Amino acid sequence: MTAPRIAVLDYGAGNLRSMEKALVRAGGDAFVTSDADEAAKADALVVPGVGNFGQCATRFRDEGLAELARTWVDDGRPLLGVCVGMQILYESSEEAPDTPGLGLLAGRVRRLPSDVTVPHMGWNTLEPVADDRLLEGLAGAHAYFVHSYYVEPDDDHVVATCDYGARIAALVRAGGVVATQFHPEKSSDVGARLLANWVADVAHRERAA
Repeated sequence: MTAPRIAVLDYGAGNLRSMEKALVRAGGDAFVTSDADEAAKADALVVPGVGNFGQCATRFRDEGLAELARTWVDDGRPLLGVCVGMQILYESSEEAPDTPGLGLLAGRVRRLPSDVTVPHMGWNTLEPVADDRLLEGLAGAHAYFVHSYYVEPDDDHVVATCDYGARIAALVRAGGVVATQFHPEKSSDVGARLLANWVADVAHRERAA
């Protein structure tokens, strides 16, 4: 069986090489690129992200990747967003009120409550709220988070949550889009299992297409 080709989008933000290596270990044929035309030849896209929402959303557009992502999502093709790469898929963020997100998913990004330590940095329990094969073998597992803001979705597309002063959408799925607030590439065996489940899901979609 041929491994699915997975483009890790380079727009100047994210743990590119660690994500690439984690996807290869998970069974994908991953590569890093900032070229939309090259990425369009892949079977799936990954939007990593570390940093400020406004800067990341702006850089993503400036690299010419926003139209690719929109067309990709409209076609129902697999896309994985991670951390800030998850957040910029939504419509807006309190971190950068004047910079719109990509609007590929319905919802907004809020700052974590003032009664908890910010940023949220460390391990937290994933609590499934929907039956999804992405969570196979992961019920009650711990994943690694580093963030000061969290997504508040409008639609019912949350797969797993965690509790950190608020009920945080830790894993979502809408159509072909999957996104995680935690870092699977930093989450040891739990992250490796999640990525393996996602890569298998991508491969299944490609075979069914």
